[in-house]
Amino acid sequence: MAKRERVMRMSVEQPLWRALAAYRVLTLFYAIGLFASSHDEFARPWVAVGYFAVLAVWTFATLPRVAGAASCTKRFLAADLTVAVTGILLTRVADSAARVDAGGPTLPSIWTAGVALAFAIKGGWRWAALASTPIAVANLIHRGAPARDTVHNVMLVWVASIAIGYVVEVARASERTLARALEIEAATRERERLARDIHDGVLQVLAMVQRRGAVLGGEAAELGRLAGEQEVALRTLVSGGLVPVSRVSEDTAEGALVRAVEEPDDDRGPVDLRALLAPYASARVSLAEPGAPVPLVPAAARELAAAVGAALDNVRRHAGSEARAWILVEDEPDAVVVTVRDDGPGIPEGRLAQAEGEGRLGVAQSIRGRLRDLGGSAELISTPGQGTEVELKVPKDPKGLKDLKAAKDAQRARGTR
Repeated sequence: MAKRERVMRMSVEQPLWRALAAYRVLTLFYAIGLFASSHDEFARPWVAVGYFAVLAVWTFATLPRVAGAASCTKRFLAADLTVAVTGILLTRVADSAARVDAGGPTLPSIWTAGVALAFAIKGGWRWAALASTPIAVANLIHRGAPARDTVHNVMLVWVASIAIGYVVEVARASERTLARALEIEAATRERERLARDIHDGVLQVLAMVQRRGAVLGGEAAELGRLAGEQEVALRTLVSGGLVPVSRVSEDTAEGALVRAVEEPDDDRGPVDLRALLAPYASARVSLAEPGAPVPLVPAAARELAAAVGAALDNVRRHAGSEARAWILVEDEPDAVVVTVRDDGPGIPEGRLAQAEGEGRLGVAQSIRGRLRDLGGSAELISTPGQGTEVELKVPKDPKGLKDLKAAKDAQRARGTR
């Protein structure tokens, strides 16, 4: 099936831009309403009418400009600030001196706060401080003196816009951090999946070549030595791996980007787990299963069967070719449990931790890693001299299926480009 690229955007800015657009429209009507309720007290009401006509056209015509950081350019912000400052200074021309001295509202009223907020969302707290300063100066000129209410309003706009600008900067940094965390998680899961696949095939072949070469001697011994070196190098690669460098969108309003490559899932319903486990049965491997089908979603059934195969590979490798193994399948109401038991010598205490530290990821990735991605569990019980038992459990409830879907999506992610 063809792969397709999926782009996930994480942005807290876009809601702020939408809120700003709504704020500009609402405060426009608020300012016009204030004028309409007291227009008979204005000395030159026609000046106010002319300004409000310009302000209304400007507000509605520039709504696309405040739809995102890309469209909100520096030139637009400068023009927006000019409209706000002009309206403040025209108030003394349009209104009566008595109303101005009594603390009456300016023509644009609280619409001017939207200008400072646009600067804050676009460029952070420094831009917000830059825009708030001319607005504050225009208000002081309008009143003619630093009146208490004027200073209060100026400080309110100043502090609010700077605070929002700071929050926007913090949000951008958080988005980049989150994108990096998602990228590392996706890369880690992909590395674990590759480690399982490599362990199930390439590493075991290399290990077999190394052992057989040492037994045969001569040129085969040299070939075995080279195979052993490649096995060590490959184990080191799959256990370490590389994580690509994060990138973010050129338009910061769109937030951080995480690009993932998806493969369409062509699974068409549950499959019978028994059919996938049947090939493992042999003269030395006994399979005990229910008489009725054991349905599982295809991806879960395949991973569970692969984990069983990895457990049997460990039996052959560590318990010897003469060891016997038993597979028991149990179909419980909320889970499927598969137990793999052998009559080998068992695993010495601490050997698994030592093997994982050496980069041998058979149990850690091929078994436990698979079950963890399915939302299940893998329990290993071993007593020296009494064999080993591995219990694999996969949930069947809807939550388990959702966890499986999330795990598959994470495995298919290829990091941020």
